[in-house]
Amino acid sequence: MALKIDQDHARFRDIVKGRIRENLKRYISHGDLVARQGKDTVTIPVPQIDLPRFRFGEKQSGGVGRGKGEPGDPMDGGEEGEGDGKGKAGKDAGEHALEVEVALDDLAKILGEELQLPRIDPKGKARIVADKDKYTGIQRSGPESLRHFRRTYREALKRQISSGGYNPSKPAIIPIREDRRYRGTSTSVQPVANAVIVYMMDVSGSMGDEQKEIVRIESFWLDTWLRSQYKGIESVYIIHDAVAREVDRETFFHTRESGGTMISSAYKLCADILARRFPSSDWNVYPFHFSDGDNWSVDDTLQCIEILKSKILPGANMFCYGQVESPYGSGQFVKDLREHLGKDERVVTSEIRDKDAIMESIKEFLGKGR
Repeated sequence: MALKIDQDHARFRDIVKGRIRENLKRYISHGDLVARQGKDTVTIPVPQIDLPRFRFGEKQSGGVGRGKGEPGDPMDGGEEGEGDGKGKAGKDAGEHALEVEVALDDLAKILGEELQLPRIDPKGKARIVADKDKYTGIQRSGPESLRHFRRTYREALKRQISSGGYNPSKPAIIPIREDRRYRGTSTSVQPVANAVIVYMMDVSGSMGDEQKEIVRIESFWLDTWLRSQYKGIESVYIIHDAVAREVDRETFFHTRESGGTMISSAYKLCADILARRFPSSDWNVYPFHFSDGDNWSVDDTLQCIEILKSKILPGANMFCYGQVESPYGSGQFVKDLREHLGKDERVVTSEIRDKDAIMESIKEFLGKGR
């Protein structure tokens, strides 16, 4: 019975994952999914799913093809068929979407398969360590889940043969408590590759709520994929207008300023945080910057290029710049980055015109497997 339930549960999970694959672009484009995120799972609304099953009819109701009518007559839906839309308003509830909890690791796997994202080869080992259990031998005690059937059977056979209780013509091997053998484990401590994600965002007046919502949605999917590749993830959030400051996640997505824009202030703060807290010898570094492309001056843009070349790029796996289209932004900064750093494989740029472009932007950022 338990095996049957497990099989049905596995089938149900496969059906849910199939629905997620079919509607992945819609899930990525809508921000309500981000609001349903838990610690290790996310709640996803999917259409009502019914597993196929046999239904038994009443006795003496006739067999297949024994209803009213003659061969060749058209099928009639009867009173339970589709309505003509002329009836009275109903009082019953309609069909609702089914909310299913999906592990973030499963969601990342679906994202990677659909976008054909390569797995990341970490470049450093961290000071963060993890305990790893390994089966190393056989012991006389342990949990029943680790009982070794073959060794237990062999011990019982040896005991019965030595005691004269074994009958070759009617073999019956019955293990007793002293015959039981269990897999033994040992725990080793190993370093785990980990990463830091630095999110930087322009919060000046030209970045409206719609632009920040795009950044919020895209950062959720970037987080989901990178966390599936690394065991240890740290996130840093930096907002800037003419001045940059480090904030928490909630402030990052809900702050709006009205000042000017000096992108170099964010890059200076990012470089300082990386140098003090996240040395590249121990950390895989992923800076992401989102803006509408406006900057205060050409001189400040040149200063940004210099900071990237000398302080950020040497220790980063890659640097990603996402330019969110805004009716108030000039869109010039992405052109400047491509002009000065377009040949550097560590620099990835993406232009995000609206929510429908988020999926392609994720692929541009993560498609190199760095």
